Amino acid sequence: MQPDLLSPGQLAHTIDHLKSRSPLVHCMTNDVVQTFTANVLLALGASPAMVIDPSEATEFAAVADALLINVGTLTEKRARAMRAAVDSAVAAEKPWTLDPVAVGGLTLRTRFCQQLLTLHPTVIRGNASEILALAQESRGGRGVDSTEQAQAALPAAQRLAAETGAIVVVTGEVDFVTDGQRTLAVAGGSLLMTRVVGTGCALSAVVAACTALPGNHLENVAAACMIMKRAGERATRQGQGPGSFVPAFLDALYTLEVRA
Repeated sequence: MQPDLLSPGQLAHTIDHLKSRSPLVHCMTNDVVQTFTANVLLALGASPAMVIDPSEATEFAAVADALLINVGTLTEKRARAMRAAVDSAVAAEKPWTLDPVAVGGLTLRTRFCQQLLTLHPTVIRGNASEILALAQESRGGRGVDSTEQAQAALPAAQRLAAETGAIVVVTGEVDFVTDGQRTLAVAGGSLLMTRVVGTGCALSAVVAACTALPGNHLENVAAACMIMKRAGERATRQGQGPGSFVPAFLDALYTLEVRA
């Protein structure tokens, strides 16, 4: 079955809701990308918070609008804090997103992410190699880099969605967003998005923000993917390379408008 495409109206709807509702996103993300992730959310009108202490994370996850778990710089202590935050979010019926960075090749993060799957994430967002590894169909990619095309991981993503109840996002040149039954495809973006640190991790934060919005979760998550791709395209036209891309990307997010 061919994936569906997201309508301009749905994209405009999601952008408007991000700005008007300013969801508070609890980002338990990796050390490398915290500042960039926060700036991306702020540019879109969302409100980021990086709360990592176990006791505070438990408390904050219950009051935030959405939670992001990104295992990029995972430690045993951080895993305990993340698990406590997820338990708190689930108890408070708050949506949470899992970004299984580099899962498959390393024991701690692989075991931890498999455990988190039992807590029914709202969304799982990863590259093709990460999704295949999480579905136990490969050992993962080369660190944070995928060695597979997104299309190759789509059947695994659909099975993973059906098994966990999560919306699964496989990112690449074309992003695929699936709930196990319906799949949306989002094309576009720019090669420069792979030449700076943090665009994938920031996408997961935008996805988390969009899970807190009203409407169809699948379409809101696909809209998050399209927002990032549209901004990447515009920033590439304005910049000259990775150094000028980042500020141009944030400006593009801040000024992004789509007619319904």
